[in-house]
Amino acid sequence: MRKRYWETVPLNKMTPEEWESLCDGCGKCCLNKIEFEDTGEVAFTRLACRLLDGQSCQCSQYAIRRQFVPDCVQLTPKALPKVAYWLPKTCAYRLLHEKKPLPEWHHLLTGSRETIHDAGASVRGWTVPEFEVPEEDWEDYIIEETP
Repeated sequence: MRKRYWETVPLNKMTPEEWESLCDGCGKCCLNKIEFEDTGEVAFTRLACRLLDGQSCQCSQYAIRRQFVPDCVQLTPKALPKVAYWLPKTCAYRLLHEKKPLPEWHHLLTGSRETIHDAGASVRGWTVPEFEVPEEDWEDYIIEETP
């Protein structure tokens, strides 16, 4: 990959490897969200997609996830402008789309995929699997988005 490519290469010009490496591994995009039709507000819940590993904060079936979760959004440079509003505020894809820098704990800056967890910026250890809660009760699991 090119050195510090995220600072100079437009999102739509990144290689697939560069694009994928932007993911910080927080797991927040795999939290179920509630979008309120009347306000357009998006609320995060602590309810995780059934494929999210709550310890690693990674999808357990990433390569074939859409076979299990057909409505899982495949994030691409083309799709990003339409979905950036529901990505976490710390998400590298959202930040770069908004022309903002990566957080200081991002693995591309630190060289370690653990710094996000050390900074408390991931969902490690505090999610609830979505299948444990009926959908009509999801509002009871709304959280303030974490840093």
